[in-house]
Amino acid sequence: MTKLSVVLAVRNEEKNLEACLASVKEIADEIVVVDEESSDRTKAIAESYKAKVIVVKHAKVFHISKEKALQAATGEWIFQLDADERVSEKLGKEILKVISMTDAEIDKYQETLKKRRLFLRHQKLVEERDGRVGNDGEYAGFFIPRLNYFLGKYLKYGGVYPDGVIRLVKKGHAHFPAESVHEQISVDGKVGWLGNDLIHMADTTFRRYLKRNSYYIDLIADDMKKDRLSKNVWQFINYCFIKPAWWFLLTQVRHKGILDGFQGIVFSFFSALRFPRAYIRYLRK
Repeated sequence: MTKLSVVLAVRNEEKNLEACLASVKEIADEIVVVDEESSDRTKAIAESYKAKVIVVKHAKVFHISKEKALQAATGEWIFQLDADERVSEKLGKEILKVISMTDAEIDKYQETLKKRRLFLRHQKLVEERDGRVGNDGEYAGFFIPRLNYFLGKYLKYGGVYPDGVIRLVKKGHAHFPAESVHEQISVDGKVGWLGNDLIHMADTTFRRYLKRNSYYIDLIADDMKKDRLSKNVWQFINYCFIKPAWWFLLTQVRHKGILDGFQGIVFSFFSALRFPRAYIRYLRK
C-alpha cells in the first residue's frame, strides 16, 4: 500500500491546527509539522496527533519552512497543507484513490473530471504568469481546487475559484523554490488535477484578513525593491490609480465577482488596494 505523508509548516496556529489535523488523521500514514518556534499550544496539538515536530527559526519567506517539511517526509506521496485548510471526506478518499493508480489510469481519470475545462483554463493562466508547470514525465503532482472562505461565505467568482494549488506530490520530484510567497511547488514530472475542493478557512474575520493582507503587501514591496522598480511619477500613477482600477473592474465585471455579493465587492476592493499600498511602502524603503 502506498504511504502518504501529510506535511505542514506552522507558526502560532493553535486556533486552526487541531481542525486541520483532524481532517487528515484517517488518510495520513505520517504527519510532519515544521514549527517556527510557536509561543502558543501549536507544538502540543501537533504532538497529540502523533506528528513528527521539527522546530525551526521563523523565516520571512514561509516557503523555506514548507520546503523543510517537504524534505522531512518519508512517504512515497506527500500532501502539503496549511493550518487553515480542511480536507473533506470526499477529497481524502480521492487522494488515496489517485496515488494508488497507474499513469494510464490517471490519464483516464483526468478525462472524467466534471470541471476539467475550468481547471485547464486556470492552469493556462498560471503558466502564462509563472512558466510551464511540470513536464512530460510520469505523474508527480496534482493541483487541487480550493474554496476560499471570506467573511462568512465561500467565494466562487471574481477569479478566486478554482484557485488551483499543487499540494499532492511524489517524494523526490518536487520542491519549493522559496523565492516568493505566491509560488507553486516546482514539480519534476506530469501534473494533473483532483476534482474535490480543498476548504480554505482563510479569512473568518476582517481583522485576520487585514493582518494576512498586510504581510503579503510587505513581501510585494520587498520584491519591488529587489527588482529595483522605478520610483517616478509614471509608476506612482500606474500603481496608485491605473492598476487598482483595472484590477477591481476585471474581478468585478469580467470575472463576475459581484455575484459573490458584499463579500465579493470587499474582496476585490482590498485586493486592488495591494498595488498602491505596496508601492507606497516600497517608496519608504
